Amino acid sequence: MRIGVHAVGRMKAGPERDLAARYFDRFAKTGPAIGLEWAGVAEIAESRAQTAALRKEEEARALGAASQGSALILLDETGKSIGSEAFATRIGEMRDGGARSLLFAIGGADGHDPDLRKTAALVLSFGAMTWPHQIVRVMLAEQLYRAATILSGHPYHRA
Repeated sequence: MRIGVHAVGRMKAGPERDLAARYFDRFAKTGPAIGLEWAGVAEIAESRAQTAALRKEEEARALGAASQGSALILLDETGKSIGSEAFATRIGEMRDGGARSLLFAIGGADGHDPDLRKTAALVLSFGAMTWPHQIVRVMLAEQLYRAATILSGHPYHRA
């Protein structure tokens, strides 16, 4: 199963970008042995529409075009908070259930469009606090790597 990330906004050079790249690289190296292929990160510019609703709609259209045929997981502070093992189990179930691709979406500053939420396989939260998008990308990269190690039986995750 191919796993990719769709992010609204560009990640500037700096320690967050380096750390995210390090964990995405680890995931890319660990995943193939267990049927998980890294598809990379696609970035789109934030919408410049005049209202939050219009910005969310415009960003959702771009995501909709990118997610054709993929199971969609939205990252959002109002989503469901699950542990690392449950996250790994969910990815494994999607892979074993025949999903060909999975796309994680990090929304813009205004969040995700309500209609997009209805199409998502899961709306996921990394906690009740609001996180900068750069930090969310690092957290997602690490959790994808952790999920791959959990699914492969590697000792990285010590719960």
